[in-house]
Amino acid sequence: MTDMRLVVTGAAGRMGRMLIKTIAETDGVALAAAIERDGSPALGADAGALAGCDRLGVPVTADPLAAILHADGVVDFSSPAASVEFAALAAQARIAHVVGTTGLSDEDMQKIEAAARHAAIVRSGNMSLGVNLLAALTRQVAAALGEDFDIEILEMHHRMKVDAPSGTALLLGEAAAEGRGVSLSERAVRGRDGLTGARRKGDIGFAALRGGAVVGEHSVIFAGDGERIELRHIAEDRSIFARGALRAALWARDRKPGLYSMADVLGVGAA
Repeated sequence: MTDMRLVVTGAAGRMGRMLIKTIAETDGVALAAAIERDGSPALGADAGALAGCDRLGVPVTADPLAAILHADGVVDFSSPAASVEFAALAAQARIAHVVGTTGLSDEDMQKIEAAARHAAIVRSGNMSLGVNLLAALTRQVAAALGEDFDIEILEMHHRMKVDAPSGTALLLGEAAAEGRGVSLSERAVRGRDGLTGARRKGDIGFAALRGGAVVGEHSVIFAGDGERIELRHIAEDRSIFARGALRAALWARDRKPGLYSMADVLGVGAA
């Protein structure tokens, strides 16, 4: 089979550069195009040079439609508005779309779900193998322990991250809610300040820390009377997300249209 030709969005960002570098180092995939927003100083630059690797002969462009015409898939860690646009373009072109963007609203997700009727879309708040295994464990532990144990999800990221809780924290929260058979939207507590009163039984709490250059740390805490269980994942290198995203793209290449998760890609159950 020929190499899968991939479009990378947000090419000048940290994840965009890491994706380009990882594509250049990975068998079975090739960079078809690198996209940046209008006005970006990176426009016209060689994508390989931008990513700190050998030149690839692929200039950074602001024209997503032209880029997608000759591609087999899109790998997208951009912004919610851009991801919705790329989902629609992928649907029109009938190519795979891997979405690692976080901060998507319910309305954004509805549009992505509509696009998934015509394209294979893999969306996850985190593309790493370890985090998706953590989600599967969280679901199992939540189901086994029930509401006698309080669930708190703690996450920390670098100072530049713009959304909270992180997409990964929400993924873990969804897994915990699924394990308990409840709706996360009805049981999530995203912040506490002042006289909040006693903790309500069955709530799933979130706490977000920001600082330094932390790639990502997530803990799921099950706190009972006299004992506590903690499940934890530490991301030390952003390349784990790039490798996971490429694995997702290759998996989705010949899949029928639908909205998939990394749990589908890795075969570890719904996340």
